[in-house]
Amino acid sequence: MRYSIIGSGFSGLSAAAYLSKKGYKVDVYEKNSTLGGRARKLKYKGYTFDMGPSWYWMPDVFENFFNDFDHKPDDFYNLIKLNPGFDIIFKDFNKISLSSNWDEVLNLFESYEKGASKKLIEFINEAEFKYNFGIKKLVHEPGVSIKELFKPEIFKNIFKLQIFSSYRKHVRKFFKNHYLRSILEFPVLFLGSTPQETPALYSLMAYSGLKQGTFYPIGGFNKVVEGMVKVCKENGVKFYKNFNVKKLNISDNLVKSIESDSKKINIDLLLCSNDYQFVDQQLLPKKYSNYSKKYWESRVMSPSCLIFYIGVSKKLKKLNHHNLFFDEDIDNHAHEIYKSKKWPSRPLFYASATSVTDKSTAPPGKENIFILMPISPGLKDNDKIRNKYFKLIISRLEKYCNEDINSYIEFNKSYCVKDFIDDYNSYKGNAYGLANTLLQTANLKPKIFNRKIKNLFYTGQLTVPGPGVPPSIISGKVVSEYLLKKVNKK
Repeated sequence: MRYSIIGSGFSGLSAAAYLSKKGYKVDVYEKNSTLGGRARKLKYKGYTFDMGPSWYWMPDVFENFFNDFDHKPDDFYNLIKLNPGFDIIFKDFNKISLSSNWDEVLNLFESYEKGASKKLIEFINEAEFKYNFGIKKLVHEPGVSIKELFKPEIFKNIFKLQIFSSYRKHVRKFFKNHYLRSILEFPVLFLGSTPQETPALYSLMAYSGLKQGTFYPIGGFNKVVEGMVKVCKENGVKFYKNFNVKKLNISDNLVKSIESDSKKINIDLLLCSNDYQFVDQQLLPKKYSNYSKKYWESRVMSPSCLIFYIGVSKKLKKLNHHNLFFDEDIDNHAHEIYKSKKWPSRPLFYASATSVTDKSTAPPGKENIFILMPISPGLKDNDKIRNKYFKLIISRLEKYCNEDINSYIEFNKSYCVKDFIDDYNSYKGNAYGLANTLLQTANLKPKIFNRKIKNLFYTGQLTVPGPGVPPSIISGKVVSEYLLKKVNKK
């Protein structure tokens, strides 16, 4: 049997690796000219930008993947632990640096609130339990049957996992200080919902960010993609770039072939790691769709982003590798993303300067800056709007750094809703997939199989276990194990 996979993002590469390891022939069809999906890289005159993911958290997930193929991450890239892991810049440019040293993090919390160091230990211990249980048990369930949730070990720990509690309420049980609450709440801003509506289960992200630490692969995040591609090729996976699948040919409730503008390929089994909604609503005739148009419109999607890739012809004094600008109100920005769904009036944003850590990402004496502003998916997107926010953000960066930046910009490329749709067929131009709300968790996510077509399956950030790079890697493994069980049953 030959497995055909659409999309070479993390879930597609992961599935390809696991399926090929078992001796199956695997072909991967990628729409774009380079592999990696959202984790592509952009190069310009000595500058190298990661176009998408830039936070390397949950390092054990990457390690577990490579270990499954008798490799280690350092067979493919040099992974370093950042110190500080990240900076958060608050109102009046009050900066808090999160050290990679756990004792220093405890001291930091204590300096803002008496007794907070002990409370943080308690908070992180709970989060560590959720992390370990989640990584070993929950995220490896395929979400195909409600019985999965009633396995004795899962059922016994369901309340300790706090799936039914609000993350915000959970944080506020422990801490009163605004800064400390913001430090713990910021990771969920990118999970696709407000802290109020995100399950407290996701305190596991705080465990990874504060206790495990923040890492960086020298050369950029695309080095992970390169490593995964090498693993695939070792097992015989074949890659076909610039293959934009425009049509699925179906008969007898089976996908018989896939077509681009110029080529038709016969297949045995199809695994879609590209955008689930696009396949379900655009590539499939309506009678074969898993879900209705109304269903997709009712989904809570993660944010989209306005991104700028900027080359600056000098070094900047104050920026660290990861910088979170929380100098405006987080609740107001979150409300504008998830509730009023409009362009933000006073946005928060994230700035990454990889060249602070990695000299290979910018020419000597220059700086590589990646700026990301989370926005509501589906917004009107044009150059006038992009330029407005570019000026606003550069102005705030200049005030924070206390130096001229605009005059030294020699490269500036923007990326937003329209680009996510054009490059990835991303539903409403979302950046991270389906939001991790209670009603979109585990078995309540879109299914990994098509109910009407026997050889069509799905993986990636719109199905289990959810958005983010580590969950996408796990998603590829989950669906491959599910497929192998089905094949072995026959």
